[in-house]
Amino acid sequence: MMENLLRAALIDWLRSDPQLASLNAIEEESPLKASVPWLGIAASASADWGTKDRAGREVRVAFELVTRGDDSAADAALARGIEQRIQSLPAAHPEFAVVTSRFIRSRAERRARNLRALLLEYRFRLLANQTE
Repeated sequence: MMENLLRAALIDWLRSDPQLASLNAIEEESPLKASVPWLGIAASASADWGTKDRAGREVRVAFELVTRGDDSAADAALARGIEQRIQSLPAAHPEFAVVTSRFIRSRAERRARNLRALLLEYRFRLLANQTE
């Protein structure tokens, strides 16, 4: 459940950034009907990261940025904006707290029809908020 809550929080956080307004879509999955550029969650996975008295998860989230063209400098600037926004995700959320967030790796590839794709993978360690 924390994995889904984190995914939703990340999407909301990214959508609220005016610096990312050039993206046609920011979705939890690859958008079905959006023109490039768009950003989506390509995959996520979670594992136990709890303590004796608090539930916790280590969640890995991979974002896919898809653009078109030959301007790698513009893509790099857009990727930097996405990375900065992800790194600035607030720690406090209604159901959980982000204890750590860390960039893991990226992968870039060229695709058919002059498409470019960049995969950005992050690791988040979360603890459930304690209820009284």
